[in-house]
Amino acid sequence: MALRFSSGDVAAFKLLFSLTILYGLMSILAYSVIHMKFIKPLGLDAPLDRFSEARALDHVRFLSKEIDGRQEGRQGLKEAACYIKTQLEMMKQRAGSNVRIEIEENVINGSFNMMFLGHSLSLGYRNHTNIAMSPPGSPGAGDCGSCVASILEIARLTIDSGWVPPRPVIFLFNGAEELFMLGSHGFMTSHKWRDTVGAFVNVEASGTGGLDSVCQSGPGSWPSLVYAQSALYPMGNSASQDVFAAVPGDTDYRIFANDHGNIPGLDIIFLFGGYFYHTSFDTLERLLPGSIQARGENLNSVIKAFANSSKLQNVHKRESLSATTDGYNNERPVFFDYLSWFLVFYTKRQAMVLHSIPVAVFLLMPFFLRLPNNGLCCLFMTFCNFIKGMLFHALGVLLAVIFPITFAVLRLLFSGYSMNWFSSPYLAFMMFIPCSLAGLLIPRRIWRCFPLCQDGSFPESAKEELVDEARFWGAFGLYSLMTLTYLLAGLAGGFLSFSMSASMLPAWFVFCVSIRSFGCQSLRSAACYVIPLIPCLIYSVYFGGILAQFLIEKMGMMGSLPPPYGYFIPDILVAAAIGVVTGLCVGPLIPVISNWLARPSIMQFLLQFSVLAMALSSQIFPYSTDAPKRVILQHTIVTADAGQIVESSFDFSVLDSNNLLFLFKHAPEVAKELHIGSDLFFDSFNQSHRESWMIMIRHPTISSRVISFMPPETGTIDVILFNLDLLSFNWNLSTIFLVFKKLKVSYR
Repeated sequence: MALRFSSGDVAAFKLLFSLTILYGLMSILAYSVIHMKFIKPLGLDAPLDRFSEARALDHVRFLSKEIDGRQEGRQGLKEAACYIKTQLEMMKQRAGSNVRIEIEENVINGSFNMMFLGHSLSLGYRNHTNIAMSPPGSPGAGDCGSCVASILEIARLTIDSGWVPPRPVIFLFNGAEELFMLGSHGFMTSHKWRDTVGAFVNVEASGTGGLDSVCQSGPGSWPSLVYAQSALYPMGNSASQDVFAAVPGDTDYRIFANDHGNIPGLDIIFLFGGYFYHTSFDTLERLLPGSIQARGENLNSVIKAFANSSKLQNVHKRESLSATTDGYNNERPVFFDYLSWFLVFYTKRQAMVLHSIPVAVFLLMPFFLRLPNNGLCCLFMTFCNFIKGMLFHALGVLLAVIFPITFAVLRLLFSGYSMNWFSSPYLAFMMFIPCSLAGLLIPRRIWRCFPLCQDGSFPESAKEELVDEARFWGAFGLYSLMTLTYLLAGLAGGFLSFSMSASMLPAWFVFCVSIRSFGCQSLRSAACYVIPLIPCLIYSVYFGGILAQFLIEKMGMMGSLPPPYGYFIPDILVAAAIGVVTGLCVGPLIPVISNWLARPSIMQFLLQFSVLAMALSSQIFPYSTDAPKRVILQHTIVTADAGQIVESSFDFSVLDSNNLLFLFKHAPEVAKELHIGSDLFFDSFNQSHRESWMIMIRHPTISSRVISFMPPETGTIDVILFNLDLLSFNWNLSTIFLVFKKLKVSYR
């Protein structure tokens, strides 16, 4: 039977496909920026007064390949210290007479208490050296060999470029950052230079490259202002700091800026490549080209800007200044980068004014539209129509999140495994964006069931114009109120909704002018509305892409809740995130384009496309060599006192929602090595208590089910570990690696 489309359906599909091409081009642009495609790394033959990624990679190569492990207590730690000191001594010999260089190896001791993920931790350490370290079991090329290499190359550049810093510059190679920032704590509590530090830049890595984003800044607005004025490739936004406290991690920034120093500074972190974070795959080959080059050029400019700033003050001057000010300098600013081309920065006081303007426009618009020609009754009804438009737009945004969640849950009920998007993030967009867009369009379909408030003073021909007006100003009012509410809550991420509302005003003006020439049903009028919004839409795609990619990468290491609900959590979180991103990217267009797209044929097409994408993607395996599954083997020793062992076992588990049954099914070699049959029943095995599962701290949510094995005979555990390590390369899937931790747990 042939399909029959009306002229309206044809126009709707033309608009839908045109928007698909537009968003595809914007996505390509955002992808190239996020993955550093526009940065050209400099080679070994680069001028000595330029930062060179190739020279920095030479340091990474030695630290991650030539040294076998740089963990505390291993010989590799001493070798890394010797290498760094040798490089610094070579720079000292090359330095001119106008530059004085001091090299210190600081051995520290101390203890402190801190709260981490709701746990109170008391830590003590002795004879620790502030040198390069990386997490257990990882070559540490990204985290944090790339950081050490960047600092070494910056130090060389400072010497070889002939620049004489007007203030002393300290290059601190902190160790034990993964062990709750012991190195930075020791420096801030015992080093003779601690009170002379006027500003700091902490470089970190949550992966192997990508955006080198400012995730935290402060205290006050000065550090981020210096960064905004000096960084060649500014990356970061103030919204990151709003959510950083919810991230299960920490950096040395906490010690310097909050707990022990109150020093103004920046926390700059590689965001992507999280598939390999803290694993044996964090190697030199995984580093994303261009990332270190951009980081180095930014650091060089920012360090010079800090050193030349008149606001650079030691601890005594900062304390005396803070006693005479009203605390304004401690207010967090609002800032965001636009595709790393430039960074928009304004203070909180400026934000209070700027972010209030859209709300004022929304409240005053009924007066401009209805007075003085109409009375107060008409004005009140217009305002009610705006509120109705706001509620309907809010409903659409909510449905844009609910629909993907519903589809994700339904897919899991019929699929053999979750997280099918893990190694191929584009699958998440294919599955969830169409149904999310359908959710955004539904309020337009039911709009006629709730007529406008009007007193009959308007002719029938003007009703459609009033509907468009109410829907636009309702959406504008929603984004305006979101912006102001975000700011009044003490958060600094309202720039996104502010940019959306600010961009909608000129777009609406152009649209109103265009309909006089082309008519309200012409696609040219729709184009006239979309084109002025393109700069805002590009940023929304860029911001949403960062959010979605970061979340997807971290889902492989976030742990899981007990079944059956834990099986659904990762897909629900990713579906909700894609729904939010769709709302951000398409929401400003909905008041106008829904006139064409909110048709049964379009809605049916979107939902069918989502179903088809889910059916096809369910056949794709979640993991690959570029996105492996994490498996942990933990040796747990329970003691009654320092010398009496009560129990000893080996606990084996996974770190995402695809549990051990999934692992043994798709990697039977693991089951064979652990002497487990294919007909595994959890009830027939000893299961560890989730509360006893440890990753430096007691972490009951890291794993939902853990199989416990009694210790084998002497020498057998070495064979098991050896075989498991080989299997990470020889399994038919080649996607699973092993993290081994040996911990001693004492109960009294």
